[in-house]
Amino acid sequence: MTSPTTTAAESGENSSSNRTESLFNRLYTGTGAFEIVANRRRFYMLTMAIVAVCLAAILLRGFSFGIDFTGGTKLTMPAGDIDKDRVAAVVEESLGEEPEMVQIVGTGNARIVEIGTRFLNTDEIVSTKNALFEAFQPVTASGETSVEAIGDSARSESWGGQVTEKALIALAVFLVIVFGYIAFRFEWQMAAAAIVALFFDIITTAGIYAIAGFEVTPATVIGLLTILGFSLYDTVVVFDKVEENTRGLRHTASHTYAEEANLGVNQTLMRSIHTTIIGLLPLLALVVIAVWILGVGTLMDLAIVQMVGIVTGTFSSVFLATPLLVSLKERDPEIRRQSAKVLARRAKQEALA
Repeated sequence: MTSPTTTAAESGENSSSNRTESLFNRLYTGTGAFEIVANRRRFYMLTMAIVAVCLAAILLRGFSFGIDFTGGTKLTMPAGDIDKDRVAAVVEESLGEEPEMVQIVGTGNARIVEIGTRFLNTDEIVSTKNALFEAFQPVTASGETSVEAIGDSARSESWGGQVTEKALIALAVFLVIVFGYIAFRFEWQMAAAAIVALFFDIITTAGIYAIAGFEVTPATVIGLLTILGFSLYDTVVVFDKVEENTRGLRHTASHTYAEEANLGVNQTLMRSIHTTIIGLLPLLALVVIAVWILGVGTLMDLAIVQMVGIVTGTFSSVFLATPLLVSLKERDPEIRRQSAKVLARRAKQEALA
């Protein structure tokens, strides 16, 4: 005879298993069981909270700009088995202040140490190079131990500014083209919702950089532009399904626009998850290569900003763009009349039942 305790435990396990199975079944079948649009007010509040935190971080904490934006002197030398913390200590001892950046890039015999500082005068450059030479004895390409193995160059802050200026121009052109295409292909409400989602992606990614203190380089700015394409793709996929579901909706009284839009999100939700995972995997590989093989550098900057952007882009396409689309569409008198007709029909059926 089975004990009541055993029966209860088995019942609990079966219930948990059924809930898990039901969750995955709903994800794969896209039955519309996840009420995303119906809970859009909550997602609006969450979105506004995220934006507020990110804007506060940007305004109060600011960004950690790389030498390409701040300007300064850059010293380089063969890395060998040098520890970058030891390099930072030697530079600090020579200048009386910490270097702004010390990183090891490259692999094998091509590994070099890059040291970024404020603008140094000639005497400071000479003394710092001598200190590094005394500490590490770097060798030239010909195999000779010499202070000449340590190079120096000045980087103007205007270069990073020029990259940013061109990136902002490209962003403005991109947004205009995107709005025009989506408005022509679908409707202006979808175009407006997509643009708002893209701005959310930009602000959130920038805010995360400010909060985490990731260094902002020209590669970061370029990477930020590339993630907008991913976010837009995901949003357009969802909108295409919503447009398909709501085609001819005004002539029916079975479902509201909000319900059909929610169904569209559910039908593409698993695709969005798969696309995100597939997009993140190669970027994780890039991070591994950048950190453990090639050294932190441009590759790392691109990978990090794209990873952050892919996650925020998926969130915005599912939980912001479509709910916002529904809010805009429900301002249309025809959509409001159709929704009222559906609800009245259901109320009548319930009364008869």
